[in-house]
Amino acid sequence: MKLRLGTTDIGWRRYIALWTVVVVVFAVQRYQQDALSGHTWDATDYLRWSMIQWYTWAALAPAVFELAARYPVIGVTRLRELFRPIAASIAVTLLSLFIGALVSAPFEPSSFAEQFRQFLGQHFATGLLTYWSLFAIQQALQFREEKNRREMEASRMAAELAQSRLQSLKSQLQPHFLFNTLHAIATLLKEDTLSAEDMLLRLSDLLRAFLEDYDGQEVSLRRELVLLDLYLGIQAMRFKDRLAIRIYVAPDTLDCAVPSLILQPIVENAIHHGISERVGSDIIEIESRREGDLLCIEVRNRNSTLENGEGRRTHKGHGVGLSNTQLRLQELYGEAGKVRLDMLWPEGVACRIHLPFRRIEDMDDSPEIDTV
Repeated sequence: MKLRLGTTDIGWRRYIALWTVVVVVFAVQRYQQDALSGHTWDATDYLRWSMIQWYTWAALAPAVFELAARYPVIGVTRLRELFRPIAASIAVTLLSLFIGALVSAPFEPSSFAEQFRQFLGQHFATGLLTYWSLFAIQQALQFREEKNRREMEASRMAAELAQSRLQSLKSQLQPHFLFNTLHAIATLLKEDTLSAEDMLLRLSDLLRAFLEDYDGQEVSLRRELVLLDLYLGIQAMRFKDRLAIRIYVAPDTLDCAVPSLILQPIVENAIHHGISERVGSDIIEIESRREGDLLCIEVRNRNSTLENGEGRRTHKGHGVGLSNTQLRLQELYGEAGKVRLDMLWPEGVACRIHLPFRRIEDMDDSPEIDTV
């Protein structure tokens, strides 16, 4: 069983043990005090007097905690607001003296009235000090609990804000991809109606996969590659023999956690700034590997370039997808999540993503991914 002290629970045994320590300490102190004057009583008398005094306060402590919670002194700005706490302290102290005298009277030769006068003279100041000590303990515990509650609330609000920002970033990617794909289908309608219809069917499958996708911010790399495969099928229909896709996936990375829709906008950038803008053919390579505690994902094309030929973390010419990727990585992983663009020799650009290597349980029935 547990005793409720304000908002704090304490076991009965521990509670009685704490007050027993107080009983023994004050019994020994009073005995030593009398020993200095050369007149002492039996040791059991000192123990009985101390038990009556302090076990009475043990019984009244829950009431003191309740009064302290009802009439706190924290935040008091006017003197008259102290009237209730002070009146409560005097009332509870007198009650403790009354109970002490009532319990002590059968063990002493004097009457109850005499016992009460003795308790009033000897223990009133100590009783007031005890009340305000218990009051201070309750206020300190309440302050600590309020501080913890505010910290938890602030942490929850920060997490909700970060989640909201992540969801906002994620929602930007799907319309961005959709508009680009619909534009490609509209262009293809003039050249190859059957291929355009096939692309529409693939787009329908991809949108259905988006709607059925896990609602969180992370999925397994395996599932991300399944979604990417639907997108690549659309692009393969669009560019036909001009576009080649190569995927190199380390088997131990398939179950790693990655931000959902992390690859599609990067691959879209690689296609858009490569084969979409430049003549000739292109090769899109996607690779995943483990590097210590990090998961490294690279998306490379062989038919584009950076303006100044130097590696950067972001590049103004690579649109919404790359900027969203960097923001999402920062929100999810802080400094551990990075994205960088680098030139390849003799031509091409590599987008390198680093994030913490962490496995995720993915309960879907996604098809198997062929690894090279």
